Amino acid sequence: MSMFDIVRNNKKITQIFLAVITLPFAFWGVESYVRNVDSGNEVATVGTSKISQQELQGAIREQQDKLRAQLGGKLDPVLFDSQEMHRAILDTLITQRLLAEQARTAKMSVGDAQLAQFIASVPSLQENGRFSKERYEALVANQGMSKEMFEARLRQDLAMQQLALPVSEAGIYGVAAAGRWLTTQLEQREVSEAALFPDAYAKQIKISADAVQKYYDANRKQFETPDLVRVEFVSLSRDALANQAVPGDEEIKAAYKANEARYKAPETRRASHILLRVDKSASDADAKSAKEKAEGILAQVRKAPGDFAKLAKQHSQDPGSAERGGDLDWFGRGAMVKAFEDSVFGMKDGQISELVRSDFGFHIIRVTGVRAERVKPLEEVRAEIAAELKNAAGTKKYGEAAEAFGNMVYEQSDSLKPAADKWKLEIKQSPWLAKGAKLAPPFDNPKLANAVFADDAVKNKRNTEAVEVAPGMLVSARVAEHKPAAVQPLEAVKADVEKRLVSEEAAALAIKDGEAKLAKLQKGEAVELKWSPTQAVRRSEPRGLAPESVRAIFAADAAKLPAYVGTAHPGKGYALYRIAGVKAVANPKDDPRAASLQEMYTRAVAEEEFAAWLASLRDKHPVKVDKAKLASKDR
Repeated sequence: MSMFDIVRNNKKITQIFLAVITLPFAFWGVESYVRNVDSGNEVATVGTSKISQQELQGAIREQQDKLRAQLGGKLDPVLFDSQEMHRAILDTLITQRLLAEQARTAKMSVGDAQLAQFIASVPSLQENGRFSKERYEALVANQGMSKEMFEARLRQDLAMQQLALPVSEAGIYGVAAAGRWLTTQLEQREVSEAALFPDAYAKQIKISADAVQKYYDANRKQFETPDLVRVEFVSLSRDALANQAVPGDEEIKAAYKANEARYKAPETRRASHILLRVDKSASDADAKSAKEKAEGILAQVRKAPGDFAKLAKQHSQDPGSAERGGDLDWFGRGAMVKAFEDSVFGMKDGQISELVRSDFGFHIIRVTGVRAERVKPLEEVRAEIAAELKNAAGTKKYGEAAEAFGNMVYEQSDSLKPAADKWKLEIKQSPWLAKGAKLAPPFDNPKLANAVFADDAVKNKRNTEAVEVAPGMLVSARVAEHKPAAVQPLEAVKADVEKRLVSEEAAALAIKDGEAKLAKLQKGEAVELKWSPTQAVRRSEPRGLAPESVRAIFAADAAKLPAYVGTAHPGKGYALYRIAGVKAVANPKDDPRAASLQEMYTRAVAEEEFAAWLASLRDKHPVKVDKAKLASKDR
């Protein structure tokens, strides 16, 4: 859990504010929010504050890593290589900076006592209901920060919440307007559809040779085959070097002896219990009643210990264990609440406890197994130690080899064999790679893809530079074959051009015919059409209809039914709709969908309020973006 997750999971924050602070605050440090970057390095300014190119790149990488983790490592890097994505991430940084600037202007601050109270209240930093200094220090260490830096950034996040929350939660909407909106969302219209598809008109189309030639001449770019290269490449990776390492028996023994404490298995116990729930705030009468019932069950357990599982299934109010006869499986210290744990670890195997009171209620506990603390023998952890030694050796070798590998493929640029021989690497062959296409790893790395299509690589067949395509992996490639981009001759694409022209003309005919049929229907004339079965449509439940079709259906005058509307779908034809009935909701608030729709409306109003407030901040703290630097490939 990150520092920012802690804040967001323990404060009431609207979705719009969450969206604003999705990006971690630029990881160059909190000082970037209170001190300007070097002049000339900024990609944007917010008031007197500056956002550096480094901060933008850091935010882009952070988002890539986050999304890659969410997708299990499968992420197309091209997604983050667009100007649109870079601008979207920059806009988020700008919004964050606006909030930070306004927080300072408004002198929003978080005192030591408030900060300490917040940190102490975070559940993940507690142990047995109390603040754990050890957990807190571990969290700070995992962030890669000093405690001072961590707390400074946490203060900033909390201060920005104090500033933004009143705005995002203060969206006020008119009751009458909300009611009208809800009524329109829940209104139901009975609709049938008749679709006119282009295929039905294709036989009417005759394409001339002149039309084909004219389209070909005007769209030659469409018929251009891209640059193609086939390359050979080598990968120097930490994992490959680790696999080459073979730790000896003495090395494994030495590592085991040096880290013997790591292989201690703490004492664990297995227990079953019967729980009668009593809330810790329950009245004395309720607690007394539950205790008397528990004492009765305890008497039965002592009389017939073999019936413990049966009695647990019958009486236990712990749904997680009752079906298993009360079995809680094996656990160590720190896994259970203190009163329960103290009882279990103070009993002998097979022993049955007296009644134990915890925050959950009264427990009857039976210890069913004891595993004493022990040190795992070498043979049990040999494979684990060997793997760690191999990884350590791979990391060391990679660190030592990375620079030399880069130098060798550059200095001996006419062949990859010297580097392959030196580090025992396989020279691999790629399939044909198309410039600008989506490529398979490792050529899905934009830098490597650009390198193999560079003039020096294509014309002179020189090795590319060593490109880090992933953490701990360098790749160098060399072009073996090249097919330059070329326009396909007309004869090769003539059939495709004719098919495309027929499709376009047929779609236009379908739309023209659809509009004519609609005009007749609206005049009350009979038109032969194949209508679909009637279905109920709401704005909030469009039933798969296109948004423009839904808008047309609900914009239709329903004073006289049936009513007819139609929508053109370029390239796909025309759709006609017959509205046979309208059903309004008498009391929208009684509808089961009302609550979720009301929440949607409230959120939309809050988002508009928040967006308007952010726009006002731009007036107070003017924003300027250096579009040239944003678009720069050297960013």
